[in-house]
Amino acid sequence: MTDKPREECGVFGIFDKERINVARKIYYGLNALQHRGQESAGIAVCDTYGAKGNINTHKGMGLVSEVFHEDVLSTLTGNIGIGHVRYSTTGASNIQNAQPFYLKYLKGTLALVHNGNIRNAALIRRQLEQEGSTFQGTSDSEVIATRIVKERLRTASIEEAVMNVSRELKGGYAIIVMSPKKLVGIRDPLGLKPMCLGKLDTGYVLASESAALNAVGAEYVRDIEPGEVITVTEYSITSDTSLVQKTKAHCIFEYIYFARLDSCIDGIEVYNARINGGRSLARHNPVEADIVTGVPESGITAAVGYSLESGIPFRPVFHKNSYIGRTFIKPSQEEREIAVAQKLSILKSVVKGKRIILIDDSIVRGTTIRKLIEMLKKAGADEVHVRISSPPFLYPCYYGTDIPTGNQLIADSFSKEEIRDMTGADSLEYMKIDDFKDMVGDLPICRACFNGEYPD
Repeated sequence: MTDKPREECGVFGIFDKERINVARKIYYGLNALQHRGQESAGIAVCDTYGAKGNINTHKGMGLVSEVFHEDVLSTLTGNIGIGHVRYSTTGASNIQNAQPFYLKYLKGTLALVHNGNIRNAALIRRQLEQEGSTFQGTSDSEVIATRIVKERLRTASIEEAVMNVSRELKGGYAIIVMSPKKLVGIRDPLGLKPMCLGKLDTGYVLASESAALNAVGAEYVRDIEPGEVITVTEYSITSDTSLVQKTKAHCIFEYIYFARLDSCIDGIEVYNARINGGRSLARHNPVEADIVTGVPESGITAAVGYSLESGIPFRPVFHKNSYIGRTFIKPSQEEREIAVAQKLSILKSVVKGKRIILIDDSIVRGTTIRKLIEMLKKAGADEVHVRISSPPFLYPCYYGTDIPTGNQLIADSFSKEEIRDMTGADSLEYMKIDDFKDMVGDLPICRACFNGEYPD
């Protein structure tokens, strides 16, 4: 079981006005978003110039490179398409919940990909079931797709149907809907989930992160405004901002952990945010030490920031084995801890006799950080001082981030001093909520998993 918060999904969409097959670009875009979900991957494509409404879909369990091979990509022909990588926070991890979702209805066909979590999905699902709808899986993404199809039967366009359904949704989401002639993207009005717009020579791209635009050679244009609906057709790209509101609450964990270092989200470069977070930790939580290091890969950049601010040299002390496969849920705590040692080993000559500051982005259950401290001290470290570039997790997330509840959150059950003793750290300090301004300036952010104040 992971000791990190996890994002739910990554979404990607492309419309090329020329008769260029886009499946390979979607493949490259999904590879760039693989960090957002590793359980399943899928692509749906259509030829707007003669497909007669046919949407061709392929999806499967596993990484993008495991689901898609040349023989599969060669069959996915079309100039418009969407793609998805998934980590499940709602709905079981199985092929029935893999995306894109493809639906046929009286007026045509559509496919949908979604990142996030809909708080009122159960209510919408019951209403649809009462009206006769059936579902293949258990995810709220399928509920959204089914609801849009219902709405499309009484509206003039797919974008109008998307707009109307979005008025009903409560939660965080980035959704891309594909019809045979259009690509429609919408971001939740709070801006909890990211989505940006890119431009190709002959078309446009929508993606969860700007890193995916870079991967396909698209020029970054801008972030989709929270609440904005973007529609791309052969002839135009249009924007509807009627759902845009003043209140916004961007997910702070995009900057702490989720997003790729080379992404820029809502005008803030992720790399700079993490460097500044580390600098803030050093200013507010100093300690005498010989070296600073970070937990690979998530704590490295903040550790560099801590080193720059404190003047204590940064040193890599872990060797990460990049060829270890994905670690699934283990049957015992002992095996979970062995998995950590398989992936990471210690550079003993670097740590022996040293006082070490160990930086990580979060502590969820405390199992991983405890094992790392144990490994460092066994290798000869004199002291290990832990600094965390986020506050303690105290509350669950209802917007698409997998943060558990109750006794699975170590900070919910134990004090900072108790966690320090349980993990074997010589000292432990967290970032304060007020210090987020050092990372993201005046950007309005969601702090609910730290203080229980949920945005609406």
